[in-house]
Amino acid sequence: MAADGFGTIGPAHQDEHDAGNGSGHTCRIITIGNEKGGAGKSTVAMHLCIALLRLGKRVGTIDLDVRQRSFTRYLENRQRWTESTGSRLPMPEMIRVDASDLRSLDEAETQETERFEAALNRLKPECDVIIVDAPGSDTFLSRLAHSNADTLITPLNDSFVDFDLLGDVNPQTLQVLRPSFYSEMVWNCRKMRAQQRKHPIDWIVMRNRISPLEARNKQKVGEALENLSKRIGFRLAPGLSERVIYRELFPAGLTLLDLTEKGSNFAFTMSHVAARQELRELVLMLNLPELVEAELTI
Repeated sequence: MAADGFGTIGPAHQDEHDAGNGSGHTCRIITIGNEKGGAGKSTVAMHLCIALLRLGKRVGTIDLDVRQRSFTRYLENRQRWTESTGSRLPMPEMIRVDASDLRSLDEAETQETERFEAALNRLKPECDVIIVDAPGSDTFLSRLAHSNADTLITPLNDSFVDFDLLGDVNPQTLQVLRPSFYSEMVWNCRKMRAQQRKHPIDWIVMRNRISPLEARNKQKVGEALENLSKRIGFRLAPGLSERVIYRELFPAGLTLLDLTEKGSNFAFTMSHVAARQELRELVLMLNLPELVEAELTI
């Protein structure tokens, strides 16, 4: 691992790593996955990462989005901000996994599997939680991230356009007609995981960028998600409301939990207090051991 906490699993980093430390230490793998762009995956990944760090968890992160790298850029912005302001902000161990450039599909998938497993094995002995930002499309790396998850979080914009990623519903009754391609992919990953390990994948769907207005469409999306959760077996999280602050924080690499830090020029408002409460509720949904509501001081 590089001294600054960033590393790359690619052509220059093909060495093997030991997966465990023999002490009974366990590490939770949390994958943030969604095959539709613009759902706020990297924002969710970043805020969960910093929240868990501030709660005393040792956190590692893996960026598999080989095209956009939003999660990596977010953390790079954070590192530059700390250097320029002299602040000491919590930072995770970060590994970026590169896609294979081999022409043979079988060889490329084998190489990508080795790179992903090497990243996991490098972080597992040192971390309580590993957060994986999966690609926003159906790729082999994305399927690896989903099938290796202990917890899968799928952010979903609060609209029927994004709901279609999960399933098709009757527009009048809101009853589920059939699951979508993404739901089927997750189902296959869950079956594979169940065959390989004792613990199944805990799937959480969170409504993201929720409008503060009680619009009819918002209520219908909520009802449809409740119906779908019973059909395909995911837990529904409250999610994060639509707030301009999330877009403003990215260039500085900051989160809602950093607004009172040295060098921050953001005014702390009641809206931010409400946003922090939403984040607390999301962290509680993870059901992490030794983490109870009384300890959530974020």
